[in-house]
Amino acid sequence: MHRRWTRTTLVATLCAVAMLGAACTEDATSAEPTSSGDAMADATEPASMTIAEIAGSNEDFSTLAAAVDAAGLDQTLSSDGPYTVFAPTDEAFDALPAGTLDDLLRPANQDQLAAILTYHVVAGAVTSGDLSSGPVTTVNGADATVSVDGGTVTIADDQGDVARVVTADIPASNGVIHVIDTVLLPPAG
Repeated sequence: MHRRWTRTTLVATLCAVAMLGAACTEDATSAEPTSSGDAMADATEPASMTIAEIAGSNEDFSTLAAAVDAAGLDQTLSSDGPYTVFAPTDEAFDALPAGTLDDLLRPANQDQLAAILTYHVVAGAVTSGDLSSGPVTTVNGADATVSVDGGTVTIADDQGDVARVVTADIPASNGVIHVIDTVLLPPAG
């Protein structure tokens, strides 16, 4: 049966589609505004790169990519996952006390570096819309504390350091990345 579209039906349908699209876009980015940039993918784009490939191709993650490689986690973050990574920027690594990063990148400290990096990873693909306030168990095995307050999402470590999500929901073929402004440290031991 051929349906004849009247002007009213067509306008109503287009309005409904537009409202649905706006609602979907708002949900995908409600946790935090995203910054623009070629390597920072929009949550609506299909994910073709892994978390490790995104980190390796984005100049804001050069320190993270080097640390992932030094810790021997590049294959893990290229695997199927899915994973959620709270990814510190180069600026976040630069804010560490002088000499800390150089120390961590030494082969003798590979286990300590891996413990810190896996403290930034949660099993499963957790988008900003899925985040809620409370503890979250990291791949490291230790808990971090997520706080969702309106449009601001933070994650805190055991030492009282608080990282703010500055870009949410970067899709990867094996999970999702949330960019944070502070390196978090797992509990000692």
